[in-house]
Amino acid sequence: MKNERQAEEKNFVEEAGIVFEQTGLPRMAGRVLGRLLISDPPHQSTNEMAEALMTSIGTISTATRHLIQFGLVERFYLPGVRHGHFRIQTDAWKHMIRRGIVDEIKLIRQLVKHGLELLADKPHPTPKRLAEMLAVYTFLEREFPALLERWEQETKRYERNNSMPGEIRQ
Repeated sequence: MKNERQAEEKNFVEEAGIVFEQTGLPRMAGRVLGRLLISDPPHQSTNEMAEALMTSIGTISTATRHLIQFGLVERFYLPGVRHGHFRIQTDAWKHMIRRGIVDEIKLIRQLVKHGLELLADKPHPTPKRLAEMLAVYTFLEREFPALLERWEQETKRYERNNSMPGEIRQ
């Protein structure tokens, strides 16, 4: 039973590595994140992660540095313990969305706007493609902050009720 559980956890960590790699993180950073999501205790030292993920301390160090830069993981120190531990940052997902999606939307919208300015004197088809793209990204830039605000309100409601958000409601 214990070996089966360990195999399931290993598969989850590998899956996390692949999923987060598809979002732009290095696969090892995704594996570290996956490990921290399911580890007990929820904090892990570099050595514990290196052993669990069967990799070097240097590789873990590089991965945690990426995750700290993205605001997903934080390093902290336990009283009386000389080496640091890592854990998922409070509000990591909201921070990731703000830094990733919101900033990305704004950058792309600015790029498209620049493209439209560049092609202001061109015939209809070329600027039309950019205009459609600009409309989408302008909409997303305007609406995404409201979506995050609704999420924060929903989270507070769950905290008041001492519960967690459930599955996505259809």
